[in-house]
Amino acid sequence: MNDFLSNSLQEHLHTIQQLLESSLPKIEESGRVICDALTAGKKVLVCGNGGSAADAQHIAAELIGYYENQRRSWPAIALTTDTSALTAVSNDLGFEQVFARQVAGLAQAGDVLIAITTSGKSKNVIRAVEQAKKSDCKTIALVGASAETLDQLCDVVVAVPATRTSRIQEAHITIGHLWCEMVDQIS
Repeated sequence: MNDFLSNSLQEHLHTIQQLLESSLPKIEESGRVICDALTAGKKVLVCGNGGSAADAQHIAAELIGYYENQRRSWPAIALTTDTSALTAVSNDLGFEQVFARQVAGLAQAGDVLIAITTSGKSKNVIRAVEQAKKSDCKTIALVGASAETLDQLCDVVVAVPATRTSRIQEAHITIGHLWCEMVDQIS
């Protein structure tokens, strides 16, 4: 068991090291997009499925509350939390529209949508990005090693160089925390 756990931790460290070596400029660029929008009076919308939904809620909560420094509350909405909207849209329009419909109703020009998908292929997340573009929002994708569709759609794509979902999700929340550190600096 010890070897198994050690191997998983080594894989985690390797993923984070690769992220440091290959993606730091994209992490900084995306963090600047978030900071610029917030200081301009805009909001951040975040979406994803499953573990990515939890990450969306986590990131939004850190912006609304505070991360490490007591500071003002910033406007952020996890599109994964309103069960009435989620179930009504899914039932009436289909699950592929569950986030796009919320973006259509909540987003304003200059807002930021953070689209989280480990596979890069979640249709409802892609539809949200498409709607965000129509709404003149900035778009950031957090993905794993595969991001074909979102590469073409988003303003900034931060791709974690991994294919194992757990390692991708661990890196995603680390990136979210780095963004929050940047936001703490503007407060």
